[in-house]
Amino acid sequence: MYYQSAPHPVPPDIGKRVFRYQPPPWLRNGHLQSVWPTLFRKVTLAEPEREVLTTCDNDELHLDWYRQGSDRLAILSHGLEGHSRRPYMLGLTRALLTAGWDVLAWNFRSCGGVMNLQPRFYHSGATEDLDRVVRHGLSRDYRTLFLSGFSMGGNLTLLYLGQQSERVDSRICGAVTYSVPCDLAGSADELAKPSRKIYMQRFLRDLHIKMEEKARRFPDLIDVTGFDSIRSFHEFDNRYTAPLHGFRDARDYWASCSALGKLRDIRVPSLMVNAADDPFLSPQCFPESRELLGQHVRLEAPRWGGHVGFVEHARDGYYWSERRAIAHIQTVAG
Repeated sequence: MYYQSAPHPVPPDIGKRVFRYQPPPWLRNGHLQSVWPTLFRKVTLAEPEREVLTTCDNDELHLDWYRQGSDRLAILSHGLEGHSRRPYMLGLTRALLTAGWDVLAWNFRSCGGVMNLQPRFYHSGATEDLDRVVRHGLSRDYRTLFLSGFSMGGNLTLLYLGQQSERVDSRICGAVTYSVPCDLAGSADELAKPSRKIYMQRFLRDLHIKMEEKARRFPDLIDVTGFDSIRSFHEFDNRYTAPLHGFRDARDYWASCSALGKLRDIRVPSLMVNAADDPFLSPQCFPESRELLGQHVRLEAPRWGGHVGFVEHARDGYYWSERRAIAHIQTVAG
């Protein structure tokens, strides 16, 4: 089955080398940029081909395929409590299809509207799941593979490439990531601030629903009594994420799964785009030294963009982040 693209304009400059982001004056606010796409952006694509991929521990990953007969595949990873059909995922999918790539957008365990089978769910360092998806994609005889990730999916992507290091498959040509909380402890601290309460409440509301379902399925392992008292990721990760995934506590989880310490080990051209006004990111999420970045990672920090924002009011419907991704992918893949 092949993806048939919905009618949309194919701009001749989708891959133009635009490195500077200049939003309209009224969008030069990190909080507004962070919520605008969720509230107002609509990206229409034809329905993907859906596939369920079994993991080695008898769990399931739900995949969305957009195939048009290309020999090049891009794999997209979403953010915390996101899914494969969020506007930012569909926007980049559309841009990649226009540029001639097949796209595989995958859902983390428990995401995409289907609860997973095991007590565990997803976390920022679940690179074994990304590796399963990558190897499955490569089994389809693609000549070239490109990775992209947003927010938590960006950390996961860079951590995976750092862990692969010299062993990375030669068909993986590079990566582009956006709004990456590569310092998980610092980002947890940022989101614990009173000024970020609206974001934290939304994350905890969605996670509460999931943990209630987990508790019904695994009452001997998971207890949601007193969940309403949780106010931060410090508390949530200590109580749920760390014990369910084999970490000592939240600090151990953050230290083990932050991509920051693995950037220097990456061996393919990788771009990390973090807006300076991102309300989710700590100062440590903007590493500048080659000692931290290594030789293959480039950090770009536009003054504006918020968290997974980079809104652009263009007639063709593309956001700046998508133009930037295509420019990078054309550089590393030809």
